[in-house]
Amino acid sequence: MMMQIEEQEHSLDFESCRKLIEFELGSYFLGEHPYARLLESMRYSLLAGGKRIRAVLCVKFCEAAEGDPLKALGAACAIEMLHAYSLIHDDLPCMDDDDLRRGMPSNHIAYGESTATLAGDALQAAAFEALLSSDLPPENLVEMGKVLANAAGPHGICGGQLLDIAGEGRELSLAELEGINRLKTAALICASAEIGVLAAGGSLEQRNAAREYALSLGLAFQIRDDVLDYTASQDELGKPVFSDRDKGKSTYASLLDEDECERIILEETAKAISAIDGSFGKTGFLKWLALMLSKRNN
Repeated sequence: MMMQIEEQEHSLDFESCRKLIEFELGSYFLGEHPYARLLESMRYSLLAGGKRIRAVLCVKFCEAAEGDPLKALGAACAIEMLHAYSLIHDDLPCMDDDDLRRGMPSNHIAYGESTATLAGDALQAAAFEALLSSDLPPENLVEMGKVLANAAGPHGICGGQLLDIAGEGRELSLAELEGINRLKTAALICASAEIGVLAAGGSLEQRNAAREYALSLGLAFQIRDDVLDYTASQDELGKPVFSDRDKGKSTYASLLDEDECERIILEETAKAISAIDGSFGKTGFLKWLALMLSKRNN
């Protein structure tokens, strides 16, 4: 009974945090301008929903490191802007060529390829503006900016996307696949957790623990995505199913059977939970989040 109450409390806490982030995101890119269509395109993808996992991680790691979670909101919004940019560009015809995202037409379908490309570019720039405008010590902001830039560039999202495209049409090894996922998916999740610690002025030990937690969380998250691409419906996912298989991409679900995928998800989730023991005061929410994500069906 006590465990059920705690799960309900964490679930309500997650929803409260997510709504706060959504409200904050809604304040960006408003007003009448000659380039209003660009701002509309940016908001279209930024406000298209999603779980806001990365932003929630940022806020909650700030809280776990005994900082003021409200002061991490700017950074959390920055992370969502960067994530939205990456999804817009991922969907472009020259990349993954996907027409549907979160149950809606992809940005380039709704606004055209040129506007979508510019919207992604502008969101990436706006992410750093949002982060650097946060009410935090300058030395913290500089380090947070470095972490976000590293996750966005060749050692993160962009490098992972290049390797992902290069791997189309051939069977990758598990090591190659993990290398792609560490960059394309886990890098921004790791940055989100570490930036939250930095927003609180946390220790190097806490930063390392946060990254270790988030790396395992990110790998488990990607494997669950791969399984759902084979087992979920388009309505559940909000995007086409079998899209990776149809493009000739190797995924965990194509290289391993479902039971083995589930075993690795549980293993990585356990690693994530273990990583934060002893480094933070309150870890109940973060442990619940790892478990909740390991069981998700969309």
